[in-house]
Amino acid sequence: MEFSELIKTATVEDVLLSRQGLPAVRGTLCITSHHLLLSSCPRGELELWLLIRNVDAVEKRVQNLGWYQHPRSGGSLQDTRVCGSSGTITLRCKDLQVLQLEIPGMEQCLNIASSIEALSSVDSVMMLYPFFYRPPSLQLQQGWHLRVPECHFQRVASQTSRWRLSTVNGDFSACPSYPPAVMVPAAVPDDTVARAARFRQGGRFPVLSYFHPKNGTALLRSSQPLTGPNRRRSREDEQLLGAILAGAGAGAGAGRGFVLDTRSAQAAKQARISGGGTEPKSAYPGWRRLHRALDRGRVLQDSFSRLVELCADPTVTMERWLCRLDSSRWLSHVKAALSTACLAAQCLDREGCTVLVHGAEGTDTTLLVTALAQLILDPACRTLQGFQGLLEREWIQAGHPFQLRCARSASSHARGKQEAPVFLLFLDCVWQLSRQFPLSLEFGEKLLLTLFDNAYASAYGTFLCNNEKERSLCKVKESTHSLWAWLEQPEEKHKYLNPLYSHNPLVIWPSVEPQSIQLWQGFFLRWIRPSQHLEEAWGQIQRLVQEKRQSQPLAEAPAGTENGKFGTR
Repeated sequence: MEFSELIKTATVEDVLLSRQGLPAVRGTLCITSHHLLLSSCPRGELELWLLIRNVDAVEKRVQNLGWYQHPRSGGSLQDTRVCGSSGTITLRCKDLQVLQLEIPGMEQCLNIASSIEALSSVDSVMMLYPFFYRPPSLQLQQGWHLRVPECHFQRVASQTSRWRLSTVNGDFSACPSYPPAVMVPAAVPDDTVARAARFRQGGRFPVLSYFHPKNGTALLRSSQPLTGPNRRRSREDEQLLGAILAGAGAGAGAGRGFVLDTRSAQAAKQARISGGGTEPKSAYPGWRRLHRALDRGRVLQDSFSRLVELCADPTVTMERWLCRLDSSRWLSHVKAALSTACLAAQCLDREGCTVLVHGAEGTDTTLLVTALAQLILDPACRTLQGFQGLLEREWIQAGHPFQLRCARSASSHARGKQEAPVFLLFLDCVWQLSRQFPLSLEFGEKLLLTLFDNAYASAYGTFLCNNEKERSLCKVKESTHSLWAWLEQPEEKHKYLNPLYSHNPLVIWPSVEPQSIQLWQGFFLRWIRPSQHLEEAWGQIQRLVQEKRQSQPLAEAPAGTENGKFGTR
């Protein structure tokens, strides 16, 4: 396929661009293989540079129809046309930005709309912009080593002899969605692990997600066991989970573990009909099952769409706003995710018990819970580098299917069954933590927004494909640039730092009370509300803190307190 085949009209003069909160701009519109460009007139300054992959929905409307000349009236067939017509194209982007283009000529309008629709829906991963982007400040393969999970796990192995780094999945044969190297119990050989993988959906056998150095407890993740209606068993899977409890720490909960299922008890029971299920108590002594239902899939996608639609409605009244905000259920999803993560963290830190998290596939809400629990427990994950490493371990290499989940955003009229904003829900939960603990996270809101934008449409290869096996086949690390390398550059890095950050060695327990969960305005309203004054205020804070640090060391800021009640600050 050639991109030129998809571009019906490449250039249009006298196009009017309108964006909410900004003055309208008239200029020349150009379509390239990956970008939509608008150069203003008469200055010729570029006013718009939009990655076409960012377009979620294209809405077109033809208007101002003029006279129509029929070929029988004396003209040729080529003279048949509508004169004086124009059209309006509304582009709803994945990052929630809305652009309106007024284009002279009905035919040109329809051609531009058709071209954008085709280019924004290219399926081939290797035809996407990251495979063509070559910034002068970066070199290919630079930065891909920066957040390698193996380095993190080697540090864990140095802290305990109960876990080891295994290459049982080195050729992706045990589990196609796991990385080549994973952490498994040191007492369990690789052949046992490989056989246990056959008992888990998609081969996602239990692996170490986080080792809690305080008491030696472990946070694990997997997919559901394939017990089925006949309650099938696996001696190797039972041996694997038994070895984990046998080698647990010496705390009060030693030898006990919780299976935290992110499905309801009824959903887990129904899964047996299609071959799935849960770990039976009789076969897994020492393990207790807890169900904390987290919505996913279409339910979560529809919730996201309803909230975005509400935020874009300028006519809504206060009463109607509150009603529709509640009915969207987005904040309920945020609360449920944080509550479940707090429960996992509580079991590890306070009960001294091992925790295995899974749902059905183990690629969505499972990763949401394990990643949030680590942010709550581990101060290293709250640094800029540590957070990037967490994303690499728990989302990218752990097999969250970004290509499927982030194919469309909130405005697409052609959503499939695979799209779901699970990663956005995670980022929203991180923002809630940053708001409740403004000194404890080294990074700010801008990093979270950048991560969302790049997950849905990017110039970098970090979020491409659905798992490491696919990235390996597409040679992503050899042919595209790493987002981490871009963020590591000094001129970029400082933009994402929190100037108020002060290292907090304690566990941070967020409040999950309804009044503590707030709408993430910086994301949902970032193209709607004026942001100039907020950016100026934030810039002034950065300058003041920098001046203070240059003049004298900052006094030790209170790191926060660890309270005795779950779910409160």
